[in-house]
Amino acid sequence: MSAIETVDGAGAAGAAATGSGTTTALAAALAVAPAGGIAPTGSIAPTAVQAPAAVLAVDLGGTAMKGAVVTEGGETLADLTRPTPASGVVEALVALFRDLRAAAADLGCRVVGAGVATPGMIDEERGIVRYASNLDWRDVPLRDALREALDLPVALGHDVRAAGLAERLIGAARGTDDFVLVPIGTGVAAALITAGGTVTGATGAAGEFGHIPVVIDGEPCTCGQRGCLEVYVSGAGLARRYAAAGGDALSSREIVARLGSDDIADRVWSRAVDVLAQGLNTLTLLLDPDVIVLGGGFSRAGDALLTPLTARMSAGLAWRSRPRVVRSELGGDAGRTGAAILAFRAAGLGDVVAGWQA
Repeated sequence: MSAIETVDGAGAAGAAATGSGTTTALAAALAVAPAGGIAPTGSIAPTAVQAPAAVLAVDLGGTAMKGAVVTEGGETLADLTRPTPASGVVEALVALFRDLRAAAADLGCRVVGAGVATPGMIDEERGIVRYASNLDWRDVPLRDALREALDLPVALGHDVRAAGLAERLIGAARGTDDFVLVPIGTGVAAALITAGGTVTGATGAAGEFGHIPVVIDGEPCTCGQRGCLEVYVSGAGLARRYAAAGGDALSSREIVARLGSDDIADRVWSRAVDVLAQGLNTLTLLLDPDVIVLGGGFSRAGDALLTPLTARMSAGLAWRSRPRVVRSELGGDAGRTGAAILAFRAAGLGDVVAGWQA
């Protein structure tokens, strides 16, 4: 078992790397008999208590797969985190789901569904990952492959939109139908919720906030454009710009720790705040959100970010006030929590999540 797993359980099954393939071929390579669960034998007394329902939820990222067993009451009973492999990602994902299922059985739970939140361009209606650069995926029929391998109802969602779903239900956006979630980490994305609905776009690619060109003729982005927001604002962008200006090779967290005592840190941080304020004001004028929720590692800067950011947003809006800007309450668990919500919906038990508490 990986050293970063947080629960004891069966190790991931070894698997050979495959390409995206067809659903049938992929499922055939992964198929096993459904994990054992709690199927009763013999007669059941009328007073027998049914095992509690639970789902398996995974937030699949480019570096880690974070999984959990979540009950119908919203409680996380077990969690497993494993590194995302360079190849054979689908096989590793299935192995993680099987180990989560075994943990659920050991805890006396009845598994009713599974959910996975992934990055990239997602066709959620058809359950297909159209493109995910950090997973090297194109047109992967992930939902059907998992459904056949696990013999469970399966939900597939976009990682940031799933996180937004969770923040709205039990996090920083509780009680509002109009908000934006902006996680800022290695890159930047956004979940856009308006009138209670999530904006997905014609191709499933809505929310690429980090690739909005905000600086005319700005620095080049890895996407091929110039002046993209995440060139200046992301953790990777901040570290790169600090080093390019003559600083040491430091992480964004280390750069923030030097604010007030390091001129280079002050300059690149101020530029990042300016660019983020401009981007968030654009979202404000376009969508009129009640609240903007900031997540990811950047948000951990706290007042060093929020104080200058909100001031510059207010200064940049001439005829209207800015929305509230707050930090995520769910942090790194938001995507996995959203995957659990989607899993209960896929199992026909969407009503149970209404009673979840933060």
